Amino acid sequence: MKIMFLCTGNSCRSQMAEGWARQLKGDIIEPYSAGIEKHGLNPHAVKVMGEAGVDISKHYSKTLADLGSIEFDYVITVCGHANEHCPIFPGKAKKVHVGFADPPKLTRELPDGEEKLAVYRSVRDEIRKFIETLPGALSTL
Repeated sequence: MKIMFLCTGNSCRSQMAEGWARQLKGDIIEPYSAGIEKHGLNPHAVKVMGEAGVDISKHYSKTLADLGSIEFDYVITVCGHANEHCPIFPGKAKKVHVGFADPPKLTRELPDGEEKLAVYRSVRDEIRKFIETLPGALSTL
């Protein structure tokens, strides 16, 4: 099953979702991530995923155009902006929205450190819980 995790900039939440899906469900899900735009890979996302044993350091920010003509079974938008601006996908792809809080936005005013990382860890763990429900939960969304 090919699943696209789509976010605004493909820097944090969609990257985490792809990493978790690859780690936890790689035998049944072929995960991808992209953004409406490219914002670069968020270093805090890389750090907290690494703490959980998931290496996304080789991931890079990309748009759908960068992926070519892959036919997805599901496109899961993980942020409101991507959900509102999601392009139309030809073929059988079913679009589903499962929103998660935006760590960069929530921590914009915080200095680098544990308080900031705690927000990223919380979102990381929420995304993991969602990925653990796949693919079964997709039929109910």
